[in-house]
Amino acid sequence: MLDFIPEIPMARWVENSVDWIQDTFSWLFDPLKNEFGDFIDWTAERMAEIPPVIFIVLLALLAFFITGKKFGLAAFTVIGLIFIQNQGLWEQLMLTLTLVIYASLISVIVGIPVGILMSKSKWAQNIITPILDFMQTMPAFVYLIPAVAFFSIGMVPGVFASFIFATPPVVRFTNLGIRQVSADLVEASEAFGSTGSQKLFKVELPMAKQTIMAGVNQTVMLSLSMVVIASMIGAPGLGREVLSALQRSNAGTGFVAGLGIVILAIIIDRLTQNLYKDKK
Repeated sequence: MLDFIPEIPMARWVENSVDWIQDTFSWLFDPLKNEFGDFIDWTAERMAEIPPVIFIVLLALLAFFITGKKFGLAAFTVIGLIFIQNQGLWEQLMLTLTLVIYASLISVIVGIPVGILMSKSKWAQNIITPILDFMQTMPAFVYLIPAVAFFSIGMVPGVFASFIFATPPVVRFTNLGIRQVSADLVEASEAFGSTGSQKLFKVELPMAKQTIMAGVNQTVMLSLSMVVIASMIGAPGLGREVLSALQRSNAGTGFVAGLGIVILAIIIDRLTQNLYKDKK
């Protein structure tokens, strides 16, 4: 019916653009793939060297104190991690935790300044908001294409794909939190002669802390949700166990690895939530 409209060679344009980016920025991608990849692997190896008993005790103590000396999360942490170790998935757990930590850190380091920029500039908000919409609505599997194109396979493309997928919440929540700060407080700080940076760091960011930390929580959880998808491009960890079980129709192994991801997700979620909730 619409055959009179010439076909737009979008696929070829995208492929040419990817080739151009690969050639032009190879000086950046190659070190990231090699040096940063080696550093991530080194981190995972050091974490795996920590005796499970010590790691479990330390995380349980962190959960106990961060929740206001309540035993619920600490007990769940001990039981859940002992179960994962009992199932022979401890090394995979450390690899997954490493991927989540790096993806979340990069997302937060990039996302909070971008959110601050959006809160301070209407032009920046108008430009960045559609980009965030695109990042959040694009199917997660599509992120694997540029990740593999730029970084081959392994942990680095897994971190890169998780970063793209998980960054929008912390950007949006930072922007929202700063914009919701009371105008009276901002005007009072200006009346006392505060500079722009003083107003930001001493008034706006402290007042927006809870909202920003809620965004950090969502970013961490989205990073974890990419674990299984990232395993399709070689990211190791519990996600690879789930993918391998799916390929072999091994329901038992897949269920146990999936349960390990759920346990880790609950622990991380409760820990990050209690960072910004009032203790009672």
